[in-house]
Amino acid sequence: MATKSKLLHRHHASPVSETRSVQVLAIFACLLFMALFLILPLVSVFTEAFAKGIGAYFSALGNKDAQSAIRLTLLVAAVAVPLNVVFGICASWAIAKFEFKGKAFLITLIDLPFSVSPVISGMVYVLLFGAGSVLGPWLKSYGIEVLFALPGIILATIFVTFPFVARELIPLMQDQGTGDEEAALSLGANGWQTFWRVTVPNIRWGLLYGVLLCNARAMGEFGAVAVVSGKIRGQTTTIPLQVEILYNEYNGAAAFALASLLAMLALLTLVLKSLLEWRFGDELAATGRH
Repeated sequence: MATKSKLLHRHHASPVSETRSVQVLAIFACLLFMALFLILPLVSVFTEAFAKGIGAYFSALGNKDAQSAIRLTLLVAAVAVPLNVVFGICASWAIAKFEFKGKAFLITLIDLPFSVSPVISGMVYVLLFGAGSVLGPWLKSYGIEVLFALPGIILATIFVTFPFVARELIPLMQDQGTGDEEAALSLGANGWQTFWRVTVPNIRWGLLYGVLLCNARAMGEFGAVAVVSGKIRGQTTTIPLQVEILYNEYNGAAAFALASLLAMLALLTLVLKSLLEWRFGDELAATGRH
């Protein structure tokens, strides 16, 4: 009996061999790091935003150029995110459900925006649609402006954000396999019915994760948009660009007021993510999200 008790104790023993003091020190180091590099900057943003009072805060947000930047940011996200959803579903479907030559290369291309500087991606569109290119003057002859206009901003935003949805869905679909779809087809469902009634419900939480991350990045993108937009005040400045302009003009209160909107977006994304994990934890675990 004593031997059995020892074996049970050994079976349930903690795999961590560090002393209690080392564990406390490690936890304290993590909390200190988060406080210095995450919480403190966020607190500083909101402190500076409201430094001159709530009236000045809403006055800064109500400024004509600020309103234009907010509308442009929302418009760009409203176009870029749905397009990335379509691409992400198609790409993950092809990679997870089919075998074909070049699959590994396609996955590498999807990951490309993670490794390429956003400034470089913006420069690519300058080369493609600039005055010295072939496409730029040709499109301009038909009255289509890409650079220093809305289309260029949308293209640059799509480029830097398109991996987010696909990268959430690819491992999820690979783990699920094709069993559910094959069962639906064997029961008489066509391809469209199988997609909407089987595939989409199976990936809905991963898809929502991808949309949240993609939307947050689309609204906060700076480097690529700065290159292709020309930073025309009141016309092609998104919220991040308008923040830079105001800060360079030493208008700190207005700059931080707009910056607080982006900070609130990040916090909202985190809250929604946490709510999903809390409310649908069992379903997320069942689909491999936990």
